[in-house]
Amino acid sequence: MLLSRSRLLVFLYGILVCSLFATFPPVSSTEQIRLSGRSLMRGSSSSWNKREEAAGDGQYLLGIKRLRRLYCNVGIGFHIQVLPNGKITGVHDENRYSLIEISPVERGVVTLSGVRSGLFVAMSEKGKLYGSGNYNDECKFKENLLANNYNAYESAAHPGMFIALSKTGKTKRGNRVTPTMTVTHFLPRM
Repeated sequence: MLLSRSRLLVFLYGILVCSLFATFPPVSSTEQIRLSGRSLMRGSSSSWNKREEAAGDGQYLLGIKRLRRLYCNVGIGFHIQVLPNGKITGVHDENRYSLIEISPVERGVVTLSGVRSGLFVAMSEKGKLYGSGNYNDECKFKENLLANNYNAYESAAHPGMFIALSKTGKTKRGNRVTPTMTVTHFLPRM
């Protein structure tokens, strides 16, 4: 009887200790680097809830990056690929140029860059997609979650223009499509 009580007390104490540590939010690697050298016990000016900072020059890489393939279920189904020559097309089968890094810049705004080519997806003022070697305002896209669990990517620099693929896998001009058309619906896949 005495032995079972002590086991019960140890078990309850273990649950109490585990629940105390489970309430703290995880610290990301960028937070660890930023907080290194500071004591968390002192009242430092950084906040656990502060997750976004101003997107200044060179700070577009902040946030959680996702490696995905953007799949558009139009025609036979295509993934966006960013070729080293700056051309952006759709390809049916996954390849090394179809791996896209999605990086948040601001709340709801992301950049899309080809991992293999190292170029950003950008949209000109005429709605044409191209690969840019330098980060600029034309590389920002608003990521809109649609009712069918697909995403639509609207140019932040040119509102009303969306990334779209035709049924043959060619890019469509952003000013000739709307978010209700399936050519603008993309599913981020692993």
